[in-house]
Amino acid sequence: MAGKRQTNPAGSTNNLRGDVLRVLGALKVATADQIQRIDAPHLTYRHTKGTPSAQKTARTAAHNGALSDMRKHGLSETGGRTETGDSLRNLTLKGLQAASHELRRPVTEMGSTARGAGPSGGSHPMAVNETVIAMLRPKPDMAKLADDPPEVRAAAQAAVDAPGGIGTIASYWTELPLPATGTWNAPGKGGAQADIVLTAPQDKMPLLFIEVDHCH
Repeated sequence: MAGKRQTNPAGSTNNLRGDVLRVLGALKVATADQIQRIDAPHLTYRHTKGTPSAQKTARTAAHNGALSDMRKHGLSETGGRTETGDSLRNLTLKGLQAASHELRRPVTEMGSTARGAGPSGGSHPMAVNETVIAMLRPKPDMAKLADDPPEVRAAAQAAVDAPGGIGTIASYWTELPLPATGTWNAPGKGGAQADIVLTAPQDKMPLLFIEVDHCH
């Protein structure tokens, strides 16, 4: 145990770090709050006591720990803050490569590391992420709430029973070049860039391009 804690001081597990890599690999830049809402939505229903700030701190603690351990290993970095004060997280080149394995995508299809979002507060990528979350409609895992109070389970069950979303996080690409010249892996200048590309044939959505405005 001591050796594992020395390697990962925040105590995160391999599975949790893999989950975070998948989300950041798809979104490019995100807050711990957005990562948690996609990866572990059951925590949103568990942590409802105290101020909104205290609730957010409680429900994102594990994912912030995973991000801290990933930063120690050179996989992620903090790149500024949003207008509401949340830290923006993105992958390094090493992290992008690790995420490609988690998402089972070639590195050439992963896109950039989104380092430039921080100074501007990331308003556009945050809107893109919220669009992905709205389309995903992440469902809480009721098995993980088995020991929680009845009111917590009832609220989570209502979300489970609501209409489902489209695809999984692995169904989404963000900031994907659409080359007018060159190739998909080496796009030339002058091409467009899709904010979101969705491929979810299992939900009868083989291909969808989405443009997200700043005012979304």
